[in-house]
Amino acid sequence: MSELETDEIDAVVFDVLGTLVDEPAGIRAGIRRLGPSLEEARTEELLSLWHQHIDREQRRILDGVRSYVPGDVLDREAAQLVADAAGVGDAAAVATLARSGRRLPPWPDTVPGLARLAERFPLIGLSNASRTALLELNAHAGLRWHQVLSAEDVRTYKPDPAVYQLAVTVSGRPPERLLMAAAHAWDLRAAQELGLRTAYVARPVGDPPLPSDRFDVHAEDVADLARQLGDAQGLSG
Repeated sequence: MSELETDEIDAVVFDVLGTLVDEPAGIRAGIRRLGPSLEEARTEELLSLWHQHIDREQRRILDGVRSYVPGDVLDREAAQLVADAAGVGDAAAVATLARSGRRLPPWPDTVPGLARLAERFPLIGLSNASRTALLELNAHAGLRWHQVLSAEDVRTYKPDPAVYQLAVTVSGRPPERLLMAAAHAWDLRAAQELGLRTAYVARPVGDPPLPSDRFDVHAEDVADLARQLGDAQGLSG
């Protein structure tokens, strides 16, 4: 249910990974191609290994323990860890796995939901994925943007405030005129701290809100977000 008037919003800023595309499904498919004979439970263990490495290394960079490297480097490291754990030594197969994060399937509501929102608002993608990865990901998933921004541009990762400031700066609008939409409550909390309005988009792979969270909009998916914002503007259909 929306708690804001849409005439208060000049642009919608979207998280990409998990919110608009099913990241685990894409990586899982890459692991299955790497090891077709792997049992399902083992595949899930390797998927967890991938995500644990990405999360840990991004946190180390945010904490200043490790110098900044773009997401492509972290993906290659994660792919190598997974391949080593799976007993696969083929360098070409590892490279293919590393690129699986660029071929992520969109959620069924993503493309039509973005199309409807784009009729009324400028849409800005804001992602921890690298610029190169976003280029391929956007093309593969058919995502429609007016602008897409990578945390690589400020050499850090969300939830560093510098990433959200990037969207504010590029939009040329004050933060309270932007609506940040994400499936991750931690992402929205960080955007909120910078003054952005927030919309939680429910996904099975997201980070759900806590009882203490106060987001402006709660949506079942991107299509529901478009309906809520459209209904608030008196749109039909």
